[in-house]
Amino acid sequence: MAVVAPTRSVSTAKRHEVRIDPSKPLKAEPNTGHNRWHPDIAPILHVDPGDEVILETRDALDGQLTPDSRSADAGSVNLNVVHPLTGPVYVNGAEPGDLLEVKILEVEPASWGFTCQIPGFGFLRDVFSEPFLVRWRIADGFADSPDLPRVRIKGAPFPGTIGLAPSRGLMETIGKREKELLDRGGFVLPPEPTDAIPGGAIGGEALRTVPPRETAGNVDIKQLCAGTTMLIPVYAQGALFSVGDAHFAQGDGEICGTAIEMQSVFHAQFFVRKGEASRRGQNDVAYYRDTYVQAPEIAVPRRFYATTGMSIEKGGLNQSENATLAARNAMLNMIDHLTERGYSRQQAYAICSVAVDLKISELVDVPNFVV
Repeated sequence: MAVVAPTRSVSTAKRHEVRIDPSKPLKAEPNTGHNRWHPDIAPILHVDPGDEVILETRDALDGQLTPDSRSADAGSVNLNVVHPLTGPVYVNGAEPGDLLEVKILEVEPASWGFTCQIPGFGFLRDVFSEPFLVRWRIADGFADSPDLPRVRIKGAPFPGTIGLAPSRGLMETIGKREKELLDRGGFVLPPEPTDAIPGGAIGGEALRTVPPRETAGNVDIKQLCAGTTMLIPVYAQGALFSVGDAHFAQGDGEICGTAIEMQSVFHAQFFVRKGEASRRGQNDVAYYRDTYVQAPEIAVPRRFYATTGMSIEKGGLNQSENATLAARNAMLNMIDHLTERGYSRQQAYAICSVAVDLKISELVDVPNFVV
């Protein structure tokens, strides 16, 4: 059986750059990006397979928080502007049914970042109802903060939101299923024209950027750092690639709703694997690499402390095969552990979001899963 190789033309590859004014929100420079997903958003750049792109990106909250902000400010952020993305980039030759190969070359971090807890948002939003903010200094590959004494985080920068536009058909399918979920009481952010970029007819029907979908998007996969290659199914002509929401570091789970959020400069190279999404029946993003994401002593530390959780409610009621409940219990136990080390519960919640990894140990020992 023949293996279809990606389209490559490295010898004639070009470099393209999109620069932004990081002091301005996206609405001041709408020609540099968008904050909704829609196939009719005009590309800001056309590239050939093999070309390198350098895209400056805004932070997830579009500059609403600064080094001078305080915790109370996290309680009044406008979530309608999330996420300001740089793009779309039209990749010549990419068609529905292809896979877009995105080689992540580098993610340059900013000099500061933030982690915030927004009321009503996050994995433990029923437990943590007050705003909280950590302001990070980023330098020499590490982040530290006066808001979290004795904590120093090794960086592995990556884009939290990275993906392609849906086709109109996929957009309508997504809209229908998310509306049905909303009607069943699910936590869904439906289309919202307020502060949508672009606005008008597109803003009224475009998809929000918060959930990841078939074309990737807000996947928050911390392994998508320099050296990783993504394979994303193409649904729209030209693929229409966009990126933003950069993270300096994140724990698997990003449980408080934010990582170490920052602006960035994203470097990547695109190739097209013709017909491969259709041939494989691939409807989700995949990725691979052949080097360590981090040095082994960082990725698999010699000294560590782990907590666990099972599918059992605090009052003793046993749920059946509930991984979400097990994850919740594991994180609450870790927060308890960190408070014994002198941190407040909100500080501990922030540490968990940027540095603690959720790991599923088993999904077979019914009725209790272990995380």
